[in-house]
Amino acid sequence: MQAKNEMGLSKVQNIIAIASGKGGVGKSTTTANIALAMAAAGSKVGVLDADIYGPSQGLMLGIASGSHPETLGEKWFVPMTAYGIKVMSMAFLVDENAPMVWRGPMAAGALQQMLLQTHWGELDYLFVDMPPGTGDIQLTLSQKAKLTGAIVVTTPQDLALLDARKGIEMFTKVQVPVLGIVENMSTHVCSQCGHEEAIFGAHGGAQLAGEYGIEQLASLPLSMVIREQADAGHPSVIADPQGNIAKAYINLAQIISSKVDSQPAGPSISIED
Repeated sequence: MQAKNEMGLSKVQNIIAIASGKGGVGKSTTTANIALAMAAAGSKVGVLDADIYGPSQGLMLGIASGSHPETLGEKWFVPMTAYGIKVMSMAFLVDENAPMVWRGPMAAGALQQMLLQTHWGELDYLFVDMPPGTGDIQLTLSQKAKLTGAIVVTTPQDLALLDARKGIEMFTKVQVPVLGIVENMSTHVCSQCGHEEAIFGAHGGAQLAGEYGIEQLASLPLSMVIREQADAGHPSVIADPQGNIAKAYINLAQIISSKVDSQPAGPSISIED
């Protein structure tokens, strides 16, 4: 089955999956800040929260609990907006306290509906905040959208790197270019004494990138400030745009933009059972 951008995606120029092999590596925080940095630079940006079972972008982007998208012509969802970007998430469609007790095909169907029946309009970038793993959601996205590329987020920890490898291998198998690796939580600087320590190990992201001949796009710190700002619905790029943390995300966004601009036009994705 060949993927092409149709229906709600027809005016979306670039679709980039932000993925990880395992949960808890800061993928959603990274997605939100990259998207906000792109928007601040003048791009038209959307975020699709594809984590059906544990959506977090609504909270992270400060969208009020209980918010629901309007519909257009009984066919389209109108995405929510936050800080100038368009956002769609399962959190907007169900009670936030209701567990999604769904088998894989049901979750994949929900993703397909949000992806293709959201009225995204004209976007330069649609960032897809992927759930951890390499299952139904990842395959559905690869089948239903022509992805510009994927970014794999990991920590330097060996356990995270093990799963990140699986993510890279998966994207390679479905012919999606891996634009690079983001090493998150690289080092922690003590707020009391200033001592910097690589809590989760050192240079793991760079070593993994070297194994696959791809680029480590950024090395981001482990910081309580990042967590506090995200939990408050004001990610770092919005909360402190001149701060060092925001500048790291802004620099990452610029690198991604350059990588996308230099990408050759590839073939449509083909999945074989």
